[in-house]
Amino acid sequence: MSPRWFVSIAVALCMPLTAQGQGRYDFEPFARPDGPAESTRRAESAEDEIETDRDSFTPATTLAGRRRTIVEAAYTFLDNRRVPDTNSLPELLVRYGVNDWFELRFGTNYEVGGAGNPVSANIPDDLVDEPELEEEANVSYGCKIGLYEQAGFVPRSAIIVQGATPTAGVAVDTHVSTTYITGWTLPGGAAFDSAVRFGTGSLDDDRFNVWSPSTVFKVPVGRRWKAHAEYFGVFSDGRARESVQHFFSPGAHCLLTPNLEVGLRCGWGLNDQTPNFFTNLGVGYRY
Repeated sequence: MSPRWFVSIAVALCMPLTAQGQGRYDFEPFARPDGPAESTRRAESAEDEIETDRDSFTPATTLAGRRRTIVEAAYTFLDNRRVPDTNSLPELLVRYGVNDWFELRFGTNYEVGGAGNPVSANIPDDLVDEPELEEEANVSYGCKIGLYEQAGFVPRSAIIVQGATPTAGVAVDTHVSTTYITGWTLPGGAAFDSAVRFGTGSLDDDRFNVWSPSTVFKVPVGRRWKAHAEYFGVFSDGRARESVQHFFSPGAHCLLTPNLEVGLRCGWGLNDQTPNFFTNLGVGYRY
C-alpha cells in the first residue's frame, strides 16, 4: 500500500478542520485552539485523566493531547475451541499528541497459538485456525485524528488510520485498517461509544476485507473505577470461506493516579467460530 494513500486520507479528513473561514458549522470542530470557550473547557477537562484505547475493543474518542504521550501495554489469553490457545503480548502502543486533534501512533506485538487474536483492537489478517502452534510478530503505525467535539446531540468523533507490517512468522503482507469512533459523555460521567473498523486481510492467495463493529457502555463506580459492558464483532467480506465472530465483553479499569491506569476485561465468544473465552490485563501511562 503506497504511503500516498495515508497522506490522501489525512488531507481529506483534515479539510473540515481548516474550513472555518469558509462557512459556519452547526457543531464544534475538535478541540480547536481558536474555537468557542466551551469547547476548549471540555478539551481541558478531558486532559485531567488518562483515557487509553486498550481499555475496551472500542477505542476512546479522546486523543493523547497536545505534546502528551500515552504508553499502553497488555497481555491477552484466548481459550480457543478446537486449536491450541493463543497468547498475545506486549500489545504495546505509543501515542504522541502533535496537537489537540492529531496524534501519531506506533506499536508492536507478538502472538503464539493456533488462531489469531481478534479481541485487542487489532483486526486479524487471516481469520484461520491452525492445528499447530504458529508465531507472528508485527509493527503498527498510523495516526488518530479528532473530528468534532460533542455539542448537544452531535457526538464527539475521531478516526484512526493504521498500517501493520509483519516482522516474524509466515505472514508477509502489510495491511491497512481505518476505524471511525463516535460517542457521547452522558450526565453523571457515563459514556456510550461505538466504532466501525474496516481493514484488509489475506491468506495465501485469498484477499478479502474485514469489518469490525463495536459498541460499549461505560459507567463510573466511585472516583477511581469505571466498569463497562461491550459487544463487538469481526466479519470477513470476500473471503473464500467467510468468517463471522460475535463477542460479549465486560470489564473494569482503575485510575491509580490521573496519569496511570490499570484495567481488566474478559469476554465470551457467542458463536462457534469464536474462542470460548478470553481475558485481557493491561496498563496505560501518560506523561
